[in-house]
Amino acid sequence: MPKSLSPASRMLVLGRAGMDLYADPPGAEAETATGFATALGGSSGNIAAGLARQGVATSLLTCVSKDSVGRFVRRELCSYGVDTTHVVELVGECRTSLAVTETRIENTQNTLYRNNAADLLLDEAHVREIEFSKFDALIVTGTALAADPSRKACFVAMEEARAVGMMVVIDLDYRPYSWPGSVEAAETYGAAIELTDLVVGNDEEFAVVAGGDTEAGRRLAGGLTEAGKTAIYKMGEMGSIVFAPEESFQTGIFPVEAIKPMGAGDAFMALLIASLVKGATLREAVLRGSAAAAMVVSRFGCAPAMPTPEELESFLEQNTAPQS
Repeated sequence: MPKSLSPASRMLVLGRAGMDLYADPPGAEAETATGFATALGGSSGNIAAGLARQGVATSLLTCVSKDSVGRFVRRELCSYGVDTTHVVELVGECRTSLAVTETRIENTQNTLYRNNAADLLLDEAHVREIEFSKFDALIVTGTALAADPSRKACFVAMEEARAVGMMVVIDLDYRPYSWPGSVEAAETYGAAIELTDLVVGNDEEFAVVAGGDTEAGRRLAGGLTEAGKTAIYKMGEMGSIVFAPEESFQTGIFPVEAIKPMGAGDAFMALLIASLVKGATLREAVLRGSAAAAMVVSRFGCAPAMPTPEELESFLEQNTAPQS
C-alpha cells in the first residue's frame, strides 16, 4: 500500500448518502407501519459516519439535492462529525436518494428511490476543486461508477489520489438496478481496480467483475496480489478471505441475533480502515471490521448502529473471536 496510515490520517469518502425511512414499530412491514423513523443512509454516508464515530478525520465527497432531504443528510453527517465541505448541493429536478426499509430479517423489503439521483451527478469539476494532498486515503463505493458524470468523476478522483500517494480503496458495492448491464459493470470495475490498492467485495460482486462466474471471481481476487494489491473476499456466513501480498488468511464471523440484514458491509469497511489508521495489523483490522458488522445488523439503522470505540472494545471483550 502506498501510504502508511496513522492516527493523524484524513479520509476522503466518495459516493452516495441519503435518507433511510425505517418502518415503525420495528418488525413491521412498510405497508402496515404506523410511522417511520429516519436515519442517515447510503453506503458512503454510512462508511463516513462509522469512521467519524471512531474518531477518524473524515470528509464526504458527494452531491445532494437542495431541498429538505438534502439538508437532512448534511445535518446528519455533521452530527456524526463528518466534514461536509465537499458535499455539493444541486438545484433542479435531481433528488437525494431515499430508502423505505424495515427492521426485520425475514423477507425484508427495501424500496429505493433513485430516479435522477443527485449523487450520480457528481462531476469532474467538483473533483478538481479538492486538494487531494490534504488526505491520506480515498474510499470509493462502486455504485458511484454506475453512470456518468459520476463515473468519470470517480476515475479522476482515483487518478488524482494516486498522483499524490494516497491509498485508494474501493468497496465494489454492486447494485444491479444502478447499472445498464453486468458486462458494462465488469468492464468498469476492472478499470477501477487497476487504480486501487485495496479491493473489498463479496463473492457475488467479484463474480460480476469476473464475468458472472463465482470461481473465476475468487481467482480474480486472489490474483490481485500479483499486482501488489490486497483483496478482501467476503462470503457472508462463511466469513472472508484476505488475499494480501504479504500473507493470505481466512476469518469467520461473530454470531449475533440479527434484527435486519443491512449495514454489515458498510460497518466492515469503516472499522477495517479505522483500525488500520489506529495502527492495527491487517488481520486485526479484519477482525474488528467483522465485529462492527455483527454489531450493526443487531441494532437499529445503519449509520446510527455504527459503534463507538468504547462499544467496539466492549463487544470484543464479551464475544469470542471468529474461527478461520
